[in-house]
Amino acid sequence: MRSGYEYFFGNYGGAVDYFTHKPLHGSEQAPELFENEVPVERTGYYTYLPTDEAEKYIAERASEDAPFLLSLHFTAPHWPWEGPDDGAVARELKDLFHYDGGSLKVYAEMVKALDESVGHVLAALDEHSLGDNTIVVFTSDNGGERFSKNWPFLGQKSDLLEGGLRVPTLMRWPERLSPQVSEQVTITMDWLSTLLAAAGVAPSADYPLDREDILPILEGHAAQHERTLYWRYKASRQHAARDGRWKYLKINDHEFLFDIVEDVRERANLKHKHPEVFARQQQQWLAWDKDMLPITEDVFSIFPTPDVQAERYTPERETRYPK
Repeated sequence: MRSGYEYFFGNYGGAVDYFTHKPLHGSEQAPELFENEVPVERTGYYTYLPTDEAEKYIAERASEDAPFLLSLHFTAPHWPWEGPDDGAVARELKDLFHYDGGSLKVYAEMVKALDESVGHVLAALDEHSLGDNTIVVFTSDNGGERFSKNWPFLGQKSDLLEGGLRVPTLMRWPERLSPQVSEQVTITMDWLSTLLAAAGVAPSADYPLDREDILPILEGHAAQHERTLYWRYKASRQHAARDGRWKYLKINDHEFLFDIVEDVRERANLKHKHPEVFARQQQQWLAWDKDMLPITEDVFSIFPTPDVQAERYTPERETRYPK
């Protein structure tokens, strides 16, 4: 609500238990569901609850015959690993750890429930004749983890390998966009300027956006082009830069240069074969980092064992990384 939304339903944190709706740091906690800023109680599997709210919202806005923005954030398939039929299993949240339990079967059930929920939202748009002229974007905030299939990429959530960076990106707007597969490199921040442009709204000149409007590319009015992108993730001692086909990656004290067009699995370290490219991207990242806010040590409070986590990224201990 404090960010300008007119209505909110959901949880404030990254995830809650799918049935008790309590946060994942103690069974003594109260359920963490809110309508606007007022705590509410709901019964049911959490993936389905936001879906129900979304369907109601679409019906309400359709009757008003006015543009709307629905920002629908599922927690699935985030842990805890609970499918729609696991509600009878009693769980002590105070003892729940990130890697507790789970299986490919349960993960599949969670993803299936998510897929069904997206289908209900799309059906609601069609039911109210909104399907053709509504932009629908399906994406994620990071690569998959533990039970997900990130092939052909290496790495997962918390990595700056491609398996931790690349996410699903599906966009549908039948009235303006034809079906296509785009190879244009994009980043999450692009959605802000793209959706503003689609709505015919200009961003404030006083607050330049760190983004690019990709709508002209999708409509065929502009050519695809190379991008320079940067990442840093201090909690796992990693940083990376992509410039066109080249990717610079640093994990602890180990540095790599990959051609991620030809080598999407990031196996061939080319820093000695192309030292000029390696040096350029290394300096590009350092120059970019100087303009960013500093990352303070309290970032490690999110990760109870940062030393153990960082250790798993050492190439000598993890054969998936080329030396």
